[in-house]
Amino acid sequence: MTELKQISLFVENKPGRMAKVSKTLSDAGVNIRALTIAEAGDFGVIRMVVDEPEKGYGMLKQNGFTVSMTDVLAVEMEDSPGGLYKIVDTLGQNNINVDYAYAFVTAKAQKAMLIIRVDEIEAARRVLGEKGIRIANGEEIEKL
Repeated sequence: MTELKQISLFVENKPGRMAKVSKTLSDAGVNIRALTIAEAGDFGVIRMVVDEPEKGYGMLKQNGFTVSMTDVLAVEMEDSPGGLYKIVDTLGQNNINVDYAYAFVTAKAQKAMLIIRVDEIEAARRVLGEKGIRIANGEEIEKL
C-alpha cells in the first residue's frame, strides 16, 4: 500500500505567499488535491495533499520554502450526518489522538475523504479497518 504523504509549509502570513506556493506547484505540473491553511499571527501553516508529493516537496524546497513531508491517513467517510463521528469515536475509544484533520468531497469519485494526522498511524489503520472503515492509499488520492 502506498502511504499518503502530506506536504506542510511554514510561510509568512502576507499577501502573495499562497500565490507563490500555488504557482511553484503549477509550474512543476503538480496538482493540489486537498489543503488547509492555519494562521498563527505573522506566519501560517499550509498543509496539502498533492498528486506528486516527492516532486512538489522538491520544487517547494528548491524555491526557498520551509517544507516538510508527513505520513497521513485518507479515510473514506460517509457523506451524511454521523460520518465523522464514526471515525473519531473509533479512534478515541482506542486512545488514538487526532492531531489535526481536514476533509473534502469529490463529485468525480462520489466520496467524502477525511485527511487525518494521528499519533499512532498503524494502530489507527488497524482499528478503523476492524470497524469496516476504509483507508484510501496515496495512489487513489493522487488520481481523484
